[in-house]
Order: sequence, then C-alpha cells, then structure tokens
Amino acid sequence: MHQGWMPTRIGDICKTNQQTYSVSEKWPFVNYLDTGNITENRVSEIQHLVTGQDTLPSRARRKVAVDDILYSTVRPNQRHYGIVKEVLPNMLVSTGFAVITADKAVADSDFLYYYLTQNDIVDSLHAIGEQSVSAYPSIKPSDIESLEMLLPPLDEQIEIGRTLRALDDKIANNKAINHHLEQMAQTIFKSWFVDFEPWGGVMPDDWREVPLGGVVEMSTKALNPQSCPDTVLEHYSIPAFDETRLPVFEAAAEIKSNKYIVDKDCFLISKLNPTTKRIWRPCCISKHAVCSTEFIVYRAKNPAHKDFYYSVIDSPAFTDFLLSHITGSTGSRQRAIPRETLSFSVIVPPDDIIEDFCDKVAAIYAHFEQNHLESRRLRQIRDSLLPRLMSGELSVADLGDAK
Repeated sequence: MHQGWMPTRIGDICKTNQQTYSVSEKWPFVNYLDTGNITENRVSEIQHLVTGQDTLPSRARRKVAVDDILYSTVRPNQRHYGIVKEVLPNMLVSTGFAVITADKAVADSDFLYYYLTQNDIVDSLHAIGEQSVSAYPSIKPSDIESLEMLLPPLDEQIEIGRTLRALDDKIANNKAINHHLEQMAQTIFKSWFVDFEPWGGVMPDDWREVPLGGVVEMSTKALNPQSCPDTVLEHYSIPAFDETRLPVFEAAAEIKSNKYIVDKDCFLISKLNPTTKRIWRPCCISKHAVCSTEFIVYRAKNPAHKDFYYSVIDSPAFTDFLLSHITGSTGSRQRAIPRETLSFSVIVPPDDIIEDFCDKVAAIYAHFEQNHLESRRLRQIRDSLLPRLMSGELSVADLGDAK
C-alpha cells in the first residue's frame, strides 16, 4: 500500500441525495437536467420550465450544489454522469441520478468523480445493475456507497483531481472554440451567399441556381468489416459524434454491419432523426476510415470547392429542406431520404468567387481540425493517466512538466 493510502468505503466519505425539492416551495421556474441529457460530463440540454405553463416531470426533485457528482442509476454503462461546476437558478436534476456530495474534510470531489468514472468501476456497477429485479439494469445509491477504494491523503487527491480536470477543461475549451469557429464560417457564408452583402444585397446576374446533385455526388462505396477482421477501422459513428465528435478506432471484427468508406474529401450529415443536426468533416487520421450508413456521404465534384459545399450543407436552409423530406413519424424512426436531398436548390457563383470563399474559410477549418486532433490526444493522455493515478502506480509528481 502506498504511504498514507487507506482502504475506505465510499459511503464513509460522501453523502447521497441530501436535498429534495418540494412543490410547496413554489419556485416560479425550474432549470431541469434529465439523466439522458448528460453523458461523460457533457450536457446536451437543460430544460427551462415555467411553473403554470410547463409540466414539471415527477422525477424533477433532486437539488444540487457545486461539486456534486451526478451518477445515473439506470444502465451505468451508458455513462450518464457528470460533476456540477455551475448551478443554475432553481436547478433540479432527475431522481434517476444519485447525487453524491463529498465530505470535503476528507475527500476531493474531482478525485472522487474520476474514481467513479473509471471503466472498471462503471463495468462493476453495471454488472450489479444487471442483477437487479427491474426491467433494465439499475443500481441503488447504496451500491455506490458500498464500493471500497484506496484513498490517498487529501492533498494527493486534490493534485490528482486537478491534473485530470485540467485535461478535461482543455478539451472543453477546444469544443467551445470549435463552436465559435463553425459560427464564424457560417456567418461569412450567410453574408456572401444568402444576404449578398459584398454585392449590395442583390444576387449578381451571372450566378445560377442548380440542384445539389449537379455539384456534389453521394458516395455509397461500402466495406464489409468481416472481410478484413484484423484491420483497425477509424469509425465515424452516430454514437461517436454524439459523445465526442471524434471517431472511434476499433477492430473490424467487432463491427457487425457494412460501413461507407470515407476520405478527407467527404463530408457527412446524418439522415437519422434530422431534428438533431449531425454534420461532420472526417479528419481521416488513418487509411481505413469508414462511417455509419446512417450518414449521407457527400463529395464535391470539384474537390477544391469542398468548403463551399460543406457550408451549403451546414446552412439553416439545407436543414429546413432535410426536415421537410423525412420518413417516419417521430424520434429515432425519422430518416431523411438521401436521393431527395440532391434536389435541394443551391446558389452557385462563378468559380473565382467560390475559391475566394474557400480561401477565406480554409484557416478556420484548419484550426477546427487541429483542435479536434488535440482533443483526441488529450483524451488519450487522460484515459492513460486515470487508472494509473487512481491506483497509485503513478503520482502527480512523476508527471513533471507533463502536467
């Protein structure tokens, strides 16, 4: 055992579900986080519900404070967990979370959060959940409290938590920068090709409108992963987009269905549930990049114009068109019809204007890709350090300048 590291039951260093909201408190509004709206500490939506106008879900009962850990008790392997760093006014979370409050006299919240999010801990809790009598794998807060761990002294916990948090903060910062970069590119596109600002607000006479199919082609070249089971594929999947917007690298033998082959000249948009916009520029780090067949794969007929046509696909007008050409009634059963997207009307200026635009946004997209690749590297570093720091195999002092 490392010096000062003590066998500890998690329930002895934290409290769970300490504060509950009562409707008698009559909050005029609630900011509500459901279990499905956070994954690996990334929040997709917080619902703002106005009392008297909106229905407050019956599960909207848990109050939270800064540094509380949220851990979904349903299907732990879906990783609906996070740590609260900012509390919105009148914030409630679902009773589907165990809300874990560390005793700061003996435990660091970040350290405890990273401990609980290790793969082996998630797998262990999911295995416990699979033994439950409910219709789906679920755990109780007491299952978390009963976990045994080796707890380092508080100062070491703080250093470990701070080191891992710095990596996650940098990843989050890259994500925020990339969101801003996307907005910049779309602002330029709108100024030039929607509002025609450089041309006095009027589309020049020598510009033309053509169907999308006249300037891009759809690629459906497919790969059967079972034909190359030993190859590691760079897989652009719907879950990968939703979780990190980075591809996953996995053995072809583990992938059961055919995939589309993609390269750096391609750009992708999801045909699945188009109300959730998923548009992707593959980095193609390897020579074995593929994507889910739930994506539509486009390729500009003139590869030098890729950034222009990517911006067309990224535009609100194309999103509206996509939503008007879907099959299925609701939710995940809705799909856009790929061939019909080729009839979308595109305003096409002369080549020199397209090339001027592409030159202007090239640095934006290069910065975007650089941030994506850096975030991938930071995730790899974090995932490598996490179990080694938690086990004591590696200390923060060993990292030196790597911090």
